[in-house]
Amino acid sequence: MESSLAIRNYQSSDLESCHSLWRELTEWHRQIYEDPTIGGDHPEDQFDKHLAAVGASQIWVAIRGSQVLGLVGLILRGIEAEVEPIVVSETHRSEGIGSRLIERAIAEAGKSGVRVLTIKPVARNVKTIQFLQEHGFKNVGFIDLFMDLSQRPWKSHIELFGRDFQF
Repeated sequence: MESSLAIRNYQSSDLESCHSLWRELTEWHRQIYEDPTIGGDHPEDQFDKHLAAVGASQIWVAIRGSQVLGLVGLILRGIEAEVEPIVVSETHRSEGIGSRLIERAIAEAGKSGVRVLTIKPVARNVKTIQFLQEHGFKNVGFIDLFMDLSQRPWKSHIELFGRDFQF
């Protein structure tokens, strides 16, 4: 199956497919955080903002035939860069597409002279965190701590440095 898979630069004709992928990613975050408000009423608008900010040359899509199955983006900041987003359509996960996308982002970052490449998966996305570690993301540089004043339920407990946190 993977033999017909190609990774290429984003093209304007990919817009609706990328909107769908962004909506899938948003829906996944809504599910794992049990919060239907994540991403707002039109989460695809966030893809448009991302595209405008990073440019089409920093977004790649995975295609099989004419079908867009996944996308990855790279935000360049001098010698540092961030992978954002990486998403594979739910119906095509576990086919090696995510690996091909992350490998492309890593290669493009290397070609751009990047020395530090980051990615910020959400804390509850355990499979993605495991996937990223398997692909070389083994250093922890930042941890975002926040206080949720809405009193939504959070999962317990994740331990960091001998302290319990909710995620």
